[in-house]
Parts: sequence; structure tokens; C-alpha cells
Amino acid sequence: MNTKAIEFLTLFALLAATLAVGFLASQVTVPSIPGWYAGLHKPSFNPPNWLFAPVWTTLYVLMAVAAWRAWRKAGVRLLGLYALQLALNGAWSFIFFGAHAIGLALAEIVLLLVLVLATMWRFWRKDRIAGLLFVPYAGWVLFAGVLNAAIWRLNG
Repeated sequence: MNTKAIEFLTLFALLAATLAVGFLASQVTVPSIPGWYAGLHKPSFNPPNWLFAPVWTTLYVLMAVAAWRAWRKAGVRLLGLYALQLALNGAWSFIFFGAHAIGLALAEIVLLLVLVLATMWRFWRKDRIAGLLFVPYAGWVLFAGVLNAAIWRLNG
């Protein structure tokens, strides 16, 4: 198989895996929105529910492209950290929306943010564009952490 085909298949695999995490997370998130989540007290800066799906889809695509670019420069070494932060990304929905454990979700998202920043830094060192593609994700996870903390405070 030629190099271009391997690159395309790797990009496709990273997109598929990353979007699959988002899809799995949505399976526990969506059913909780009209009932449990709707009943929570939320801060004034809570975005409308319709905004989350397009934002996360965009972020997942940017993340996968960043991982692909980093892979092209450094090989699979960097993908372990990427996979770990991606697993924590998906786990947050199961903790927050599935288990309704707002405080535990807050602790988990802090760890997620640390891993996102570490991944972003490692990607940046190998490919600046890959690192930059992670900036919106890091910003959204930080915002999600602040939102999580506010919901925990308001409902604790």
C-alpha cells in the first residue's frame, strides 16, 4: 500500500474513532436532557442545548485531524496520550449524564483538561498546526469545567 493510502486510512480511522466516542457519549447524554438535566439549576451562561452537538462534532473533527497531523510527524507514539484523553472525554458524559454524579464529573473534567493540555503541548512540539487545532477543544473543555462547577455549586 502506498504512503498516501496509508495516510488516508489513518485519517479515516482517527475520524471514525473520535466521532464514535462522541456518538457513544450522546447515547447517555441525549436521554438525560429533557428530564434530569432540564431539572437542574444552571448558571446564566449555560449555552442552549442545541449548541452542544454542533460544537462537539466540530471539535471531534479538529481533534482527529490534529492527531493525524501529529501521527504523520511522530508516528504512533503520540496517539497513546490522545487515546487516553479521548477516553476521559467520553467517560465524562457517562459520569455526569449517566450516573448524575456532578461532583465526580467535575473532578474528572479537571483531569481531562490536564490531559488535553498535555496532548496539545506534545502535538505542538511535533506539528504547530496540530497543536493549534487543539486550542478550541482545550478552551471548550475549560468552559465545560466551569459550567460543571457552577452546576455542582447550584445543585449541591
